[in-house]
Amino acid sequence: MTKKYFGTDGIRGKVGEPPITADFLLKLGWAAGRVFADKVDNFVLVGKDTRISGYMFESALEAGLTAAGMGTHLLGPMPTPGIAYLTRTLRAQAGIVISASHNPYYDNGIKFFSKQGTKLPDEVEYEIEHYLDSPITTVESSKLGKARRLSDAAGRYIEFCKASVSSHLDFFGMKLVVDCAHGATYHIAPHVFSEVGAEVITIGAEPNGININDKCGATQPALLAAAVLAHKADLGIALDGDGDRLIMVDHKGEIVDGDELIYIIAKSRLDAKQMTGPVVGTLMTNLGMQHGLQKLGIDLIRANVGDRYVMQLLEEHKGILGGENSGHIICLDKTTTGDGIIAALQVMSEIQGSGKNLHELKSGMQKYPQILVNVKTKSKINPEANDSIQSAVKAVENKLGNTGRVLLRPSGTEPLIRVMVEGQDGVAVANYAHDLADTVKKAIGA
Repeated sequence: MTKKYFGTDGIRGKVGEPPITADFLLKLGWAAGRVFADKVDNFVLVGKDTRISGYMFESALEAGLTAAGMGTHLLGPMPTPGIAYLTRTLRAQAGIVISASHNPYYDNGIKFFSKQGTKLPDEVEYEIEHYLDSPITTVESSKLGKARRLSDAAGRYIEFCKASVSSHLDFFGMKLVVDCAHGATYHIAPHVFSEVGAEVITIGAEPNGININDKCGATQPALLAAAVLAHKADLGIALDGDGDRLIMVDHKGEIVDGDELIYIIAKSRLDAKQMTGPVVGTLMTNLGMQHGLQKLGIDLIRANVGDRYVMQLLEEHKGILGGENSGHIICLDKTTTGDGIIAALQVMSEIQGSGKNLHELKSGMQKYPQILVNVKTKSKINPEANDSIQSAVKAVENKLGNTGRVLLRPSGTEPLIRVMVEGQDGVAVANYAHDLADTVKKAIGA
């Protein structure tokens, strides 16, 4: 079955355009309420990031949930992983996140967590969609849901984050710049890192509803790199709008991406004899990370792009660590979902425990040059079904051997074919990528 509304990470789009409208969110709240309201202790949590439309959608969801007889605990601005944690520990029936993550302010979205703090199973999303196609009804007044604010939500999550590292570790003397992307971590991340003893310089912590992810945060870390150099800090931490992504910057101002951070955490777990299962990356995970992990004796398994697919393979192979080069890092031995703050704390722990700085730790793996070229198409096509494209791909793969990789995949959201080539020789990789892109254009008549 194909879902009508839910994608790989909830429902997302531009505010004011279906389905991201107030009337749809009212209906979605009611539909979710119908699915969960017949359970014992029937309440859900609702949290949001800092984009201006969150106020509107919070009210719409609350009204729909109330009409269905579902109680609502409103968290206010809260990182996505914080909502997952609180859903689990407060025994809520579900957690609802109002956020478009790393997208600009004019987008928004809704995603759900189960009572275990994980993504909703497909069958529950199908059940919600079933009610979305039904007319709204309202329970009798005595059974209407009640809503209240949970005033200590931020404090609870701050303590949880701090507990993810040993209390014996001393972070005094470590100077950090923390970029909160004017997002949901603005009132949480600075407290976490300062309360574990680090000296914290905060940027991107003045949300006004429309500056979320704007030239800052994990998607645009240049501002952080400049701040690290200006303040002569030991490292920088960049989070995205909802706090589930992490990109770091070393003391030289060099960006350290998700692949390198996963490698550092994997080696740390291995040295501590705490590593179990393979690391799960994605089709876009850098080949250099794969080779670096192989030298450590750790397998890498590739999932389709998307944290849902990474999580599925982690569970299937009993792994504890996975993620994407974009900085979505899942440490299942610490929490149930991708968490930028917790991932940063794991890296900081390795810095303190090893006595090495971030620049030294990332040098354990060598990222290979990776070139991505997007080829526009008039409609979605399958490059694997085209003989001329496949012939060109095999020719490049033969030239690269074990030192490189080729990936062609249709975009899931746009009429594009993404042509990716990576290998040790940057010049050759660039030439191969553009030659393959030209082959694709000729094959599709672009």
